[in-house]
Amino acid sequence: MDKFNWHSELLKGNTIITANYKNTQNVRRFFQSHFGTNFKMNREFMAWLKTNVGKTLGDAIREFENKK
Repeated sequence: MDKFNWHSELLKGNTIITANYKNTQNVRRFFQSHFGTNFKMNREFMAWLKTNVGKTLGDAIREFENKK
């Protein structure tokens, strides 16, 4: 099976965070579409994404909202 391409795949709330997760412009655009253009990644959130393989981007949205 090919690795998920975080640079070019269509990202949705049900997209599963994979072991090869990368903080790409595509990922930033996805989160900006939910939180607005002023959205910025922070270290805590980037670490959460890297350590929660198997969860979804929807889970990540909820996590970010809970940490505000």
